[in-house]
Amino acid sequence: MTTKIGVIGAGLMGNGIAHTALLAGFKVTLVDTFEAALPKALATMTKNMERQAAKGTISEVDKDSALARLTTGTDYAAFEGADLIIEAAPEREDIKQSIYKALTPVLGPNTILASNTSSISITRLAAMTDRPAKFIGMHFFNPVPMMKLVEIIRGIATDDATYESVRALAEKLGKTVASAEDSPGFIVNRILCPMINEAVFALHEGVGTVTSIDAGMKLGANHPMGPLELADFVGLDTLLSVMRVLHSGLGDDKYRPCPLLVKYVEAGWLGRKSGRGFYDYASSPPKPTK
Repeated sequence: MTTKIGVIGAGLMGNGIAHTALLAGFKVTLVDTFEAALPKALATMTKNMERQAAKGTISEVDKDSALARLTTGTDYAAFEGADLIIEAAPEREDIKQSIYKALTPVLGPNTILASNTSSISITRLAAMTDRPAKFIGMHFFNPVPMMKLVEIIRGIATDDATYESVRALAEKLGKTVASAEDSPGFIVNRILCPMINEAVFALHEGVGTVTSIDAGMKLGANHPMGPLELADFVGLDTLLSVMRVLHSGLGDDKYRPCPLLVKYVEAGWLGRKSGRGFYDYASSPPKPTK
């Protein structure tokens, strides 16, 4: 039975995963080798929980007891006694591989290791560790405390006990599980990212403007957010990374990243997090950049 959860990476996703696990009653250890990321993560969690308390979705007691269950550190040795570690590092195999190499010597023999990867092969990541049978994909969505879905992805070696344990944990976190095969992009990104990429092609080819493309999908397809607005929210670098995984993994030209997407990423126009993407966030409301 899982009682103590470790989270690797204090960025947007790791922060949200830790937040959700704390409110579900788990003890959480959050580790990031970049020490300055930890107080920032704690401040974000505190602010978000205060917002929830103000809305009445949690109580002040819930907030205080949740934050009291959090420990942070920069050394993986802090994970001693953890039942499950969720890796939420950037979507790059070399980074994940270096983490697993440093992490596995401190893990107990029964500790499950999960990756929050949004597109990389679980089987390939599992082979970088000492525990392929206890390795699994656990793909959360941003913002984690609000989004109800978790994709669970078994690698070829993942055993039944690991899958059942992680599925039960996801449900304790208040999430709905979608089980996916270990195929590039899994379910959601396999469908969503090519749609966004096609919207970028439509902009690139002059089919429509940023405004008309986003309005078309919001009002014509009843999407809550236009695809270019969503791209900025996700991060254009993340979108490009997923498209490259789909293109190389599936070998079909329909997954080719749009040249305009590549150009924006090369320019450092990554969306909301950089202040500029398909929209310029220096003004309110944001203005299209093209």
